[in-house]
Amino acid sequence: MTTHSNTPAGWYPDPNGASQTLRYFDGAQWTEHTHADAKGQGAPQVPPQAGPDQRVQRQVQQQAGVAPSGPGGGTLFSEPVLVVNQKAKLIELTNEYKVMDQQGSQLGSVVQVGQSTLRKIVRFLGSIDQYLTHRLEIRDAHERPVLLLTRPAKIFKSRVVVTRPDGQPVGEIVQQNVFGKINFSIEAGGQKVGAIKAENWRAWNFAIVDHADNEVARITKTWEGLAKTMFTTADNYVLQIHYQLPEPLLSLVVATALTVDTALKQDARGLG
Repeated sequence: MTTHSNTPAGWYPDPNGASQTLRYFDGAQWTEHTHADAKGQGAPQVPPQAGPDQRVQRQVQQQAGVAPSGPGGGTLFSEPVLVVNQKAKLIELTNEYKVMDQQGSQLGSVVQVGQSTLRKIVRFLGSIDQYLTHRLEIRDAHERPVLLLTRPAKIFKSRVVVTRPDGQPVGEIVQQNVFGKINFSIEAGGQKVGAIKAENWRAWNFAIVDHADNEVARITKTWEGLAKTMFTTADNYVLQIHYQLPEPLLSLVVATALTVDTALKQDARGLG
């Protein structure tokens, strides 16, 4: 079932396809609350509304230094601020991220797909995994793929191919250099439409510019404490989009920001 921001809050058939199940829509997004669709037993109770996530607000405003802004459209492609928090794992065998708005409401996720058991073993045993092909799905709040990203096997420079779920090409993100401040070219239809530029040699913070070198977005790394950073590879960062961008630049900026860890950060372990 397709819902929009003007759909009233209430119980609707579960869009995930669960038979005889209702899921609660809070007026902006689907929640985790479900209820059996029992006929004649009255409407289920309205679940308690989750308030703003203070941790995410602190991450955006204090750690990333992003001032609060007005509400966006409630999707990955219409919010001015996206918060990317990788799930912390002591042993990272797959890339998995939660993507939220500046209030802490989940907008979608990024999930690594197509990994075999052997591939996970390889990843556990050493760093050779960073040179192999990676495939990621960017999913909306309903777990539906909206962008597919493939980073082919590489030796030194990364290249990420971005497509729609139906296979329609969107563009590519191409690493331009290996040493110094890492830069990526954002390309569509064989033309450069923008770039992502690391602002220091450790490549924690990035400026995203358009074809005329005007900054259109910014990625800021946020730290969760020294102990957590030392013992896990979890990355947490904030994407701020300065104004509504045209396609395909918008999709490529979102794809760049949500997958910068896979495209570059894994290499930082070898570069830093």
